[in-house]
Amino acid sequence: MKLITFLQKEADHMGVLTDRGVVDIEAAQIALSTRAEVPVTVNQLLDGGEAALNQLRIFVNELPDEEVNPSWLKQVEDLTFGPCVTDPGKIICIGLNYRRHAEETGMAIPEYPILFNKFNNTLTGHDSEVPLPRASHKVDYEAELGIVIGRTAKYVVEEEALDYVFGYCAANDLSARDLQMRTSQWLAGKSCDKFSPIGPYLVTADEVGDPNQLDIQCTVNGELRQNSNTSDMIFNCKQIVSYVSQCMTLSPGDIILTGTPEGVVMGYPPEEQIYLQAGDVITVQIEKLGAITNTMVSE
Repeated sequence: MKLITFLQKEADHMGVLTDRGVVDIEAAQIALSTRAEVPVTVNQLLDGGEAALNQLRIFVNELPDEEVNPSWLKQVEDLTFGPCVTDPGKIICIGLNYRRHAEETGMAIPEYPILFNKFNNTLTGHDSEVPLPRASHKVDYEAELGIVIGRTAKYVVEEEALDYVFGYCAANDLSARDLQMRTSQWLAGKSCDKFSPIGPYLVTADEVGDPNQLDIQCTVNGELRQNSNTSDMIFNCKQIVSYVSQCMTLSPGDIILTGTPEGVVMGYPPEEQIYLQAGDVITVQIEKLGAITNTMVSE
């Protein structure tokens, strides 16, 4: 399933993308007077686990298809997107996790996954504007695969790690390089407002298959800047989930951003580094997950 969080009257609603359009789950429940316990937000779905997902599948599959333009069916182009996961308990990021990205930055291949974190203030959705922070003049893009946890995970072995994944999404780990590199800790450059666009969809794991065989690209104003495959990860998705679960308990809704491939501005020769400017349009596209586009604006 492809799940969408969209905003309506300043509230988060969950939609499911179908061949006919996007099903507004709450509106469909009301219109059809159903009594089924179907989750109406992504948070409810994640908290409800496999049982909630199965109930949602049944509900969507049994919707009547004879009605023309039902009130609960919306079109993607009419939606205002929110982040596909709205309230994660943790946003964990993996640094320097693509071989060719490590090479372009001149950094050594890490022995263990490099962990840092972001916060919920960084979340935003597809088609939103992202402010350029006044304190930075070197904002960079980073196309990334996002892992969304679906079950509580602690001390998980690699062979079982992907069983704890609910789904995946495209993400842009925007980074203020001048703030990031001031100290050995990267937090300041990573946690500016709206610096983690995620979406447009949260795609359930069954639709994705092997997360380490996905093409991943980033364009800026239509120019291809990053073009790789998640197979270039140093630590693959099951290794990442297992490793993080040895350090902390992962909970449903937690997001792990898995690193970026080569092609970021920071990897260019100094004389060719042109960082993001107001008006720049950045699109991150990942095979099977769709494309998320955001525009940079002056703060």
